[in-house]
Amino acid sequence: MSARARFGGALALAGAALACATATPRLVAPPPRAALRLSELAATGDARRRASTQLVLDGLDAEVLGRGAEALPRYEDALKVDPNNPLAYLALARHEIFGGDPDRGLADLDRFEALEPASESAAAHVAGLRGAALAALGKPALAQPFLDEARTLAPAQWGDARLDARELR
Repeated sequence: MSARARFGGALALAGAALACATATPRLVAPPPRAALRLSELAATGDARRRASTQLVLDGLDAEVLGRGAEALPRYEDALKVDPNNPLAYLALARHEIFGGDPDRGLADLDRFEALEPASESAAAHVAGLRGAALAALGKPALAQPFLDEARTLAPAQWGDARLDARELR
């Protein structure tokens, strides 16, 4: 092989390497992850936290059975038992956002985030609930990115842009 041919081959390799190094990376959606299920956390924490979480689960069960009026007192009782239980705030936020009080639901969602600031397993629910609340408040342009994020992170739970009690339980 001549020196000229070797030089041309080396030049081609260098060009290919440069093209790869300067190419714009494609953004890839993160893979769906397992969304938070409150029942999986029923046995965690001290006795107060477990009792509070059980009240939250009782409230979700009431909603699943179509007895939504019984759910709210359960969530409120859960917060009386443990005022720092983030799961109670998450369930309460869901209940309020889809029950017609999105402003109050957003406040409870903010409380959840203050108590659980880096909860990866709840990221889809936080985004979806925020989007659902904004949509209910008549702000669809603000809501859509949150709903899209929730759908991407947890399509099984957020494919319909709602989180029912069974999906959170």
